[in-house]
Amino acid sequence: MQFGMPTRSLNSSVLKWPDAGTVKNAARAWALDLAKGRPEIIRIGYFGSYAQGDWGVGSDLDLVMVLDHDERPFERRASAWDTTTLPVPADLLVYTLTEWERLDPGARFSSVLKEGTVWIYERDRGLQ
Repeated sequence: MQFGMPTRSLNSSVLKWPDAGTVKNAARAWALDLAKGRPEIIRIGYFGSYAQGDWGVGSDLDLVMVLDHDERPFERRASAWDTTTLPVPADLLVYTLTEWERLDPGARFSSVLKEGTVWIYERDRGLQ
């Protein structure tokens, strides 16, 4: 399934942004496609404005992935995963399971991730 980026109408200067349902469905399809043949993927989800329901024109999709393992440095992991098929720009965070489990529950960002992520793929349960 191919989803395009936000586009301008040829007759208008108005930017047409995909609705939340389109973005969430695209994220689910993207997650399922990625998980095929990639047994190291444990979970994929989204957080931020799409998870909270306050997305708007210009909102990016904040994604998080948890892997069994990855030898690359944290800062370089996201570049290994293609998010360009998603209908809006996406930011991806990629954690190993050990890193995920060690996130500081007292840190604000960690609690946003732990409590605010909508999981759309889990290895043991498939697509959500």
